Amino acid sequence: MNNVSWFKNYDRGVPHTLTPYPQRTLVDIFFESASQRPNQTALLFEGRSISNSKLDQLSNAFAFALIQDGLIPGERVALLLPNTPQMVIAILGTWKAGGIVVPLNPLYTERELAHALHESGAKTVVVLTPFYKKLKSIQNQNGVRHIIVTNIKEFLPPAKKILFSLLKEQKGGHRVKIQSADSKMVDLMKKYRWMDARSRKVKPSDPAILLFSGGTTGTPKAALGTHQSLLMAGMQIRSWFGNLLIDWEDAIMVNMPLFHAYGLIGVFATALVGHNRLCLIPDPRDLNHLITTIEKIRPAFLPGVPTLFNALLNHPKVKAGRADLTSLKLCISGASSLLAETKQRFEAVTGGKIIEAYAMTESMLGATMSPVFGAYKAGSIGIPLPDVQVRITDVDTGQGDLKPGEVGEILLRAPQVMDGYWNKPEETAKMLRNGWLYTGDIGYQDEDGYVFIVDRKKDLIKPSGFQVWPRDVEEVIATHPAVAEVCVGGIPDVQTVEAVKAWVVLTPGHQLTDVELQDYCRKKLAAYKIPKFVEFRESLPKSNVGKILRRELVAKEKP
Repeated sequence: MNNVSWFKNYDRGVPHTLTPYPQRTLVDIFFESASQRPNQTALLFEGRSISNSKLDQLSNAFAFALIQDGLIPGERVALLLPNTPQMVIAILGTWKAGGIVVPLNPLYTERELAHALHESGAKTVVVLTPFYKKLKSIQNQNGVRHIIVTNIKEFLPPAKKILFSLLKEQKGGHRVKIQSADSKMVDLMKKYRWMDARSRKVKPSDPAILLFSGGTTGTPKAALGTHQSLLMAGMQIRSWFGNLLIDWEDAIMVNMPLFHAYGLIGVFATALVGHNRLCLIPDPRDLNHLITTIEKIRPAFLPGVPTLFNALLNHPKVKAGRADLTSLKLCISGASSLLAETKQRFEAVTGGKIIEAYAMTESMLGATMSPVFGAYKAGSIGIPLPDVQVRITDVDTGQGDLKPGEVGEILLRAPQVMDGYWNKPEETAKMLRNGWLYTGDIGYQDEDGYVFIVDRKKDLIKPSGFQVWPRDVEEVIATHPAVAEVCVGGIPDVQTVEAVKAWVVLTPGHQLTDVELQDYCRKKLAAYKIPKFVEFRESLPKSNVGKILRRELVAKEKP
């Protein structure tokens, strides 16, 4: 990889390779933090601080409780939790006990939760109280043996705990009656608080995590990652920020959900590698709370998606210049394309840098990022991280290497990619071929190695035999001053077999008709790309990280 074109665009000091990677795990890295600086803050949550030594003790106790309950190495533990101290304790504790972490979206429906538990085979589930009844209703369908319940107030500061008990616990569904067969997490940690679980040694090659793919292209599948994969991904991302973030000192916002690859690997693993404090945000949609927390904690790093950065820019306090976000040295935007205007405005507000990134659950995150200080190319998802390779191949055959600027399927090769889909060898074989991960994303690489995504392979629209990539149309519609959000997809049509449709959310105070929007597109798009149908909506469906769910909109149009 010595002559790879993108290396010349690396920021000064960023290594081309991190090999050989150390034979260690994130558990080893955290133990290093707890040993070297036991009193340093590890977690910040709603005004409470938890030190490295305390987090080590609590996760040891939880690990010992799992072992006492009969957990064997390689057994799965499902976590139905938002970003709370309990989530971090359960992750570290499960790893210390030799288990595989299965983080799940607490907002899953009963059907989705039942599918995830069935797929993973998890026998133990840690759940926050509001989701306890939902879990109990499907427990008998999935062979779940042990349920461990926790209440969010258990790690609140004393004053907030009292107010929560009086004002929110009952109303928010947090006050539930726990059945005798189930356990309270706080009781288990108290019972085993002096136990040490380090006798169960975890190897880098051991399986560490099952992360469900977003499900935006079909039924979610569980991608298996090893402890070494998580460490390598964390090291790659951390090396990219080496000129900006300070190990042991800078605080990092954990506002992206830890049940998602973005939050768990891109943020959590990276922070562990850098020994950085973690500020846990259970509900990132509460912008008032998010802004207040940033002002109090003064973090250096805020991960997000374009919808978050746009929402912050449009918040009344930010617009009035009354919000202090100047501690933010670095922001990462992922999941969808970031408009150049949003980047410029947010950097002006914070004085920091905002860069774009691309990854997949299956890649165990590390893939491409735009340089922090180097050349920025609007619309690009950046260049490959250290030890990551990118190829562009023919869309139909998956073969050959296309020239710079030619559009094809994006392939990735990196040491940390998933081992495969859990118990799905045929699906794994489709995704991983000859050491390359076939992403299903369509794009190109320019002569400098910068990668540009055109669209998803499965989202290609073919009206009357023409090829239309939704993103081409979305980028034009997004430039209309009355448009706040847009999604474009292909729907069945009697005349053209498939037609282009646009779902549009208008900016408050603006009006627009379908004819006016089509006329606007006509000036910038070929006739066959102009949306035949336009639907104005109050909102667009989004995934748990803010990515617009095109598949969900398209599915409703099918007969």
